[in-house]
Amino acid sequence: MTQKSLTHHFTVQLSATRRGARLARLLTERQLDDWGLSYEAATRVVAELASNAVLHGRVAGRDFRLGLRLYPGGALRIEVTDARGDRVPCVHDPVAADAESGRGLLIVEAYAERWGVAEAPAGCKVVWAELGDPGRGDP
Repeated sequence: MTQKSLTHHFTVQLSATRRGARLARLLTERQLDDWGLSYEAATRVVAELASNAVLHGRVAGRDFRLGLRLYPGGALRIEVTDARGDRVPCVHDPVAADAESGRGLLIVEAYAERWGVAEAPAGCKVVWAELGDPGRGDP
């Protein structure tokens, strides 16, 4: 992200359960609506990242965190922090037509300008995705 200043920021800690993942998507819809932004692409990305945090990043008794950062020009950074820093996601391409998993990060890749993984304190990781080109102004 080239901008240094934020226009809006939202963060919430949620239980690492399917219910927590659904709530992450719903809270994203509500927050982006409050900010006056379209939220379809962002909610799809959040749904995939939150689902991955619950399925692959869960540690008993630990939550995951959702962060939304809106920058000048309309670029949106989505961050999902989970407790499994030792399990780094990657895109498996191609995914078999009958595979039951493996498509989530392809969806993230399709919507995001860029995405990646960063280390976080206490053995955690942050999976992030950036939507919207600051030059276009539409996340």
